[in-house]
Amino acid sequence: MYYPMTIAGLDRQLPICKVSDSLYIAGFVIFGDPELTVACARELLKIAPEYDYILTAEAKGIPLAHEMARQAGDSRYILARKAPKLYMQDVFEVSVHSITTAKEQHLYLDGADAQRIHGKRILIVDDVISTGESLTALEKLVEQAGGLICGRMAILAEGDAQDREDIQYLEKLPLFHPDGTVME
Repeated sequence: MYYPMTIAGLDRQLPICKVSDSLYIAGFVIFGDPELTVACARELLKIAPEYDYILTAEAKGIPLAHEMARQAGDSRYILARKAPKLYMQDVFEVSVHSITTAKEQHLYLDGADAQRIHGKRILIVDDVISTGESLTALEKLVEQAGGLICGRMAILAEGDAQDREDIQYLEKLPLFHPDGTVME
């Protein structure tokens, strides 16, 4: 089963994937789709607030953050990692439980990035915002680092995220019944 969508002017077929016996979602992945990544970054930048740095979480938000930074002429964007790396010092950590992940995860911010964030306007971006758990974790990292959240953006808003007034997004992504019909 697939769900057809037009996103940033481009038509895509999203596979419908089982989350539980009663809940299915449309799988949206921009990895490997540079045409869609470029188009979505362009459209999000048109509505983005002024910011100093873009922040995203590993991994699915990386192509979007990279392309938005490239198009905007930013010299750097910031990445919250799923595991601390050897080069990271004075690491900040928060826990997160995403709808697309089976178990609790953690996000880590390098101390050098935390220093960059301090006192700066941070634009949080992701591919899809659904439950808001990943978004909340990123917000906590920004707050711990002393940054100022100036906006929250995603390509797609799924489920309850569609009703949030603090998120800017390009398209609504519905939830699905097991037979592939859209939940109202």
